[in-house]
Amino acid sequence: MSSTLGVGIIGASAERGWAKDSHIPAVQKLGGLELTAVATNEQKSADAAAQLFGAKAAYGRAEDLIRDPNVNLVTVAVKVPDHRELVLSALAAGKHVYCEWPLGRNIAEAEELAEAAQIAGVHAAIGLQTRKNPAAERARELVVSGAIGRPLSARLYSGTAAFAPKITAADTYLEQPENGATLVSIHGGHALDLALALLGSLDKLKALATTQFREIQVGDDQRQMRSIPDHLLVLAQFANGAALSVEVAGGRPPKATPFRLEVTGENGNLALDGGAPRGFQSSRLRLSLNEDPQPVDEGEAATMPDTAANVALVYAALRDDIRHGTVTTPDFAHAVGLQRLMDDLVSLSRTGLNPVSYLFD
Repeated sequence: MSSTLGVGIIGASAERGWAKDSHIPAVQKLGGLELTAVATNEQKSADAAAQLFGAKAAYGRAEDLIRDPNVNLVTVAVKVPDHRELVLSALAAGKHVYCEWPLGRNIAEAEELAEAAQIAGVHAAIGLQTRKNPAAERARELVVSGAIGRPLSARLYSGTAAFAPKITAADTYLEQPENGATLVSIHGGHALDLALALLGSLDKLKALATTQFREIQVGDDQRQMRSIPDHLLVLAQFANGAALSVEVAGGRPPKATPFRLEVTGENGNLALDGGAPRGFQSSRLRLSLNEDPQPVDEGEAATMPDTAANVALVYAALRDDIRHGTVTTPDFAHAVGLQRLMDDLVSLSRTGLNPVSYLFD
């Protein structure tokens, strides 16, 4: 294999989308990676993407990209219901894989893909990119080093413009729980994963997932009832005894989508701030210790646009893992654990509240 890895991105539209905003600039700017091929659902759009992004090959069928001998790493950046077939095909072809989160529509699919990746013996990274965010990694180092003393509590708020009271026709698949791409699984998953990265495993858990926008507008003239939660509250306790509260709120105005994670310890506190309409996972984060801003080395992501910075560092770690046989990126086994946790949250929300009325004079 050449020292430069050929990357093929499935779902790289020239018009719009997460691949265009994050994966493409990440691969283009990182050393040791080359945008070898792109694939969409038709040849015309694939040709347009290849011309715009400078890819060597364009495919109207994902299978043709996967079979391309110059593609070493296949990125799956399409809707969640399509993950299983494409990931299994790439693994069967012996290709390394970068798959967007969530890995599968349900825990059964996630477990199947994790087992397939293990059997294939390749590197399979999941798109939980905030794990590689420099400010988050530095925050973890400060917690572990005892900079704030014993952690006592953490509070996380994450707002997103997604799951609003008005959506586009293209987003209707997000309104169907069987597709596995909900506010709880996507935005809740990213939020809980960051909390776990900083403070370790959870010991106790309670959740409340509610629908705040029950009737929604699709496009300009269609209305329907929302059948999924667009708001999530979590109360939990880490294994180290620290308490955690999480709020993930959908349908917030694009300019009002902040993110903040505060960790309070016996001897101080730290905070991560950021936010973006797509969710904090698509933004840079700022770190403060006892309210003093902390410098953070962004390394290879320093010149990346905000939407690409975290994704780029996953690619960089994956590139180095492939070169050196290490495992430093969140993998499919990690995805299974997180997907199981998110499923548990939904179950707890359905069963954890007692139908009791409290009346006050």
